[in-house]
Amino acid sequence: MRDLGVGFGYLMKGQRWVAQHGKQYGMGLLPGLITLVLYAGALVALALWGADAVGWATPFADDWSSPWQGLFRGFLTALLFAIALLLSVLTFTAVTLLIGQPFYESLSEKVDIAESGHAPESGLPLWRELWISARDSLRIVVRAAVWGVLLFALGFIPVAGQTVVPVIGFCVTGFFLVEELTAVALQRRGVDLRERLTLLRSRKQLAWGFGTPLAVAFLVPFVAVFLMPGAVAGATLMARDLLGENGSDDGEAASRGGQDSDAATRRMPRT
Repeated sequence: MRDLGVGFGYLMKGQRWVAQHGKQYGMGLLPGLITLVLYAGALVALALWGADAVGWATPFADDWSSPWQGLFRGFLTALLFAIALLLSVLTFTAVTLLIGQPFYESLSEKVDIAESGHAPESGLPLWRELWISARDSLRIVVRAAVWGVLLFALGFIPVAGQTVVPVIGFCVTGFFLVEELTAVALQRRGVDLRERLTLLRSRKQLAWGFGTPLAVAFLVPFVAVFLMPGAVAGATLMARDLLGENGSDDGEAASRGGQDSDAATRRMPRT
């Protein structure tokens, strides 16, 4: 259970780090603001024309009597908006990181330099890094969408669907958020998607401690914009822990539970 507290501690340390480095924080806000405007526009459009889209997609219900037609199409409209909202939460981080790749790379490098005086570099051109990031983000979004559909279906189970399933949903969302955020630092170290998932699965409680409260906060997109720079900074600190690079007592204590991740790290390819 110690890793839960350590993971949350990295989230807080990341927020404190950007609070002490105003320039990096200001630059880190721009990608989130751009993504927020894009997502808000899409959700507003869906709210305005979602009912029309459902009516167009269900012509077989045109002749249904009242109130069944309204109930059926109203349910589908609400379901469509709920799925869009869920996907916006799941993909907000991925899209923001993709848009802000240069900003967050620079922020992550500065955190590394502050911690050890050195920032690992991938040696890849920017276009290659963007391609790898977009490809990996798409894979994660697909995985998250599958989980989302499964959890949505389980939500209809009485009692458990309204209590246990939402908690599981936040843990799953938090895990994938952590994968996206740590990818900024780990990709520079030549750690591919499969190895990143192996690392995080070996330290699930660390990932949950960092990602679950962040997932709850990210339900409010405007809050997500302000937390993103600190989340990237904290994820860089956590990535150093996962790879055994932290020299602090906290990192060493947290890494005692990560023997499996150390073994996975030794197998990782380096660029």
